[in-house]
Amino acid sequence: MGTKKILTVVGGISKDSLNQKLFKAVKELAPKDFELVSTDLSKLPFFSQDIENDPPEVVRNWKNQIKEANAVLFITPEYNRSIPGVLKNAIDWGSRPYGQNLWNGKPGGVMGASVGNIGTFGAQHHLRQVCAYLNIDVMGQPEFYFNGSKAFSDQGQLTDESTKKFISEYWAAYKGHLQKLGIE
Repeated sequence: MGTKKILTVVGGISKDSLNQKLFKAVKELAPKDFELVSTDLSKLPFFSQDIENDPPEVVRNWKNQIKEANAVLFITPEYNRSIPGVLKNAIDWGSRPYGQNLWNGKPGGVMGASVGNIGTFGAQHHLRQVCAYLNIDVMGQPEFYFNGSKAFSDQGQLTDESTKKFISEYWAAYKGHLQKLGIE
């Protein structure tokens, strides 16, 4: 198949987001045949059934990114033991209007970073529930819970070698997950 387009959905939108830093590290360590694409989720309007049949251009572009992707990787922070609203909003746009779920059958992965010792366990668990309903085939193992509070330099570079190793192992498992689902 050649290059695989991986839509990387990053739920952290703040300028100093640990999850944006994680995305940068994950992108740098991705297999050579993976092309990671992402979007600024803060640009998407709030989902509304009033406009779902004739959405604005930014939503149409988002939906095209989902359609064109071979797989999806969610990188989520944790807010109150759940995913951020901006991430849920982006997922909702991709699943609507009813009967036009663009996520259906997409292979997926989930990871996230926080400053807490349990990483983003609660958010990832909640996100996996949403993914199951939307029929996203999320890789079960390895799970990626990450306390990123001391893993990045002041310039946002990942400096923790054990995390770099784990990201590489995650990518190997993700690649195997795609192969099992027929994405070579």
